[in-house]
Amino acid sequence: MKLFHISDLHIGRSLHKYNLGQCQREVFDEIIRLAVEAQPDVMMIAGDIFDKPVPSGEAYTVFDTFLNDLTDALPRMTVLIIAGNHDSAERLQYASTFLQKHHIYISVLPPADPQEHLKKVTLEDEFGEVDFYLLPFTKPSYVRRLFEDGRVVTWSEAVAEVLYRENIDYTRRNVILSHQFYASEGCEPETCDSEQTSIAVGGIDQVDVDLLADFEYAALGHLHGSQRVKYPHVRYSGTPLKYSVSEEYQKKSVVQIVLGPKGQPAQISFLPLSARRDVRTVRGTLDEILKDAMDRAAGEQAEEGQVPEREGKCRDYVSIILTDDDDGLLTDAKEKLEECYDHILEIRVDNRRTRARFEDSVAVQEEWTLSQAFSHFFEDMNQRPMTEQETGVMEQIWKEMEGLS
Repeated sequence: MKLFHISDLHIGRSLHKYNLGQCQREVFDEIIRLAVEAQPDVMMIAGDIFDKPVPSGEAYTVFDTFLNDLTDALPRMTVLIIAGNHDSAERLQYASTFLQKHHIYISVLPPADPQEHLKKVTLEDEFGEVDFYLLPFTKPSYVRRLFEDGRVVTWSEAVAEVLYRENIDYTRRNVILSHQFYASEGCEPETCDSEQTSIAVGGIDQVDVDLLADFEYAALGHLHGSQRVKYPHVRYSGTPLKYSVSEEYQKKSVVQIVLGPKGQPAQISFLPLSARRDVRTVRGTLDEILKDAMDRAAGEQAEEGQVPEREGKCRDYVSIILTDDDDGLLTDAKEKLEECYDHILEIRVDNRRTRARFEDSVAVQEEWTLSQAFSHFFEDMNQRPMTEQETGVMEQIWKEMEGLS
């Protein structure tokens, strides 16, 4: 049985001020093209279909077009979808009964009551049946009623209880779709800036990856970089597009899995995805960066069969870092750069003057006491200094902390 694994589509997302709708349409067309070539039996989409709980009309249209084109191209393929932390369960659940008639199965919430269970889809190939378990994004509060005393449990305990209740027969072939932050001692996945708001401070949302060890394959969503977690068959597919500059060096792909008979490891390979607009950082002097833009624009035109024109614009999404030491050379830099780049995310200056200013700032901060550092933090957050009463309370806390150390 051949499977495709993608996740974190984040339909409706913007990159700084730029709408990514067209880029998403193009990459979805590429996924469909790869599927037509490879003829997978199952397409697994592991959560975060939309970027916001209340998607725009355009976002709905993009997803609807993707599903329609996908099922038109491969009408016998099964599509499995789970909700991620960015998705609204109610909105993603809409029309699920109708979609199921077209081999599209959606699961938006974990079991909340003792009589409920995970959605399970069983498919068959020449080696027998394969059970697919759909585990959408799960918080301890979602499954509190599954515990006899209703106690609040850890994220890992919540997922463990949900799986335990399924009485999974591990003598059969089993695949799970899950959208969580999986890790283990000494094996923490790589994260990037674009997903930090989705990951709890201190790792309280971590789930023990060993819970997935006995599945034939675990199709994970939540992290934007494609990677395994401890086991070769436990994988995050990553996003199909780069959604921040922190992802500029990530290789985007569709994960292809081939399941053989029970006991034989899954064969895993990667089908590269390419975007018409790359996301990258450009660093150098103004003249170097302008030349780079013109060279790339000419190259893009040549690739498309056009006669290269030096006045063409580079269409990548770029974060620009200017290193000119002569500030006079940076006059009108923004206007000059906009003449050569279609999509500028930010323009920063990193030269001797800015580095000296940073070093002075660090030097001042290194001299702060704990109390002074907190006072500056409080003022930054509240746009006012601490009152005498607030200062007195914090001084008492510092003394108590010192007594405990």
